[in-house]
Amino acid sequence: MVSTITTPVNVLYCGACGMPPEYCAYGPDFETHCIPWLKTNHPRIFEKLHGNKKVMTAIDDAIDAACEDADAGPIEPWNTHQRLTAFYTKYMPEKLDGIDAILIKYEGKEDKLFKALAKKYGDEPEDPYYTAISDSDDEDGDVNTKMKGLDVTGGGDGKSSKKNKRRGASAKKVNKVDTRVIVQKISRNRKKAVTHVVGLDTVPGIKLKEASKMFSKRFAGSSSVKDKDIIIQGDHLEDVAEMIISKFGVSQGSVYLDLDGEFVPFGE
Repeated sequence: MVSTITTPVNVLYCGACGMPPEYCAYGPDFETHCIPWLKTNHPRIFEKLHGNKKVMTAIDDAIDAACEDADAGPIEPWNTHQRLTAFYTKYMPEKLDGIDAILIKYEGKEDKLFKALAKKYGDEPEDPYYTAISDSDDEDGDVNTKMKGLDVTGGGDGKSSKKNKRRGASAKKVNKVDTRVIVQKISRNRKKAVTHVVGLDTVPGIKLKEASKMFSKRFAGSSSVKDKDIIIQGDHLEDVAEMIISKFGVSQGSVYLDLDGEFVPFGE
């Protein structure tokens, strides 16, 4: 008589290619992506599947080759498994073995999971992909410094006007902040791209974290706040500019697109 299995079976899937580790070898990213992921996140399974010296030598060579270009930074953002692994490594390392079961349980509800974890334990660890992008921005030049040269004397309507000097007590009450928002597209290794929003903090009444959540919901991707900038996954240059005008009430003359280092008023 054939016995029937009644207990649930947890299946591990590779965080790089999405296949069970036993089948990763049939994919194109086995040595460059799958093996490093398995060795880092599930060393016991790695040892079981690829423990012989011949395979390990080839694997180490592949890992070394993949790390040669490490100075250029990661080529893509963390996937869900990597995000959760980083979070548990920081706050609950004793529960790392249960990550796969948690992802199965919260499949389709990952956003709610991360919000609940962040509320209970603290902010998520920074994704090095976005950190590398921010660092590369600093090397190319400070966008905020370049923004100071933009003509915003027209109050954001794109037209210049003379400033009227005020005298007396009313002059002390004036506390005007120039609104200048720059939208950039930044590419990594000619493959992945992110949209970078600079200067949204100059818009009165705007909370950057809330704005970041709105971008994330609108473009169905990750969005994060770093310093006073917002980084949105994907290439949404003009769509983001339109959203800044329609949703946040910023005048069109105060929104600029960074096109190859040149600031162009949106709509021109």
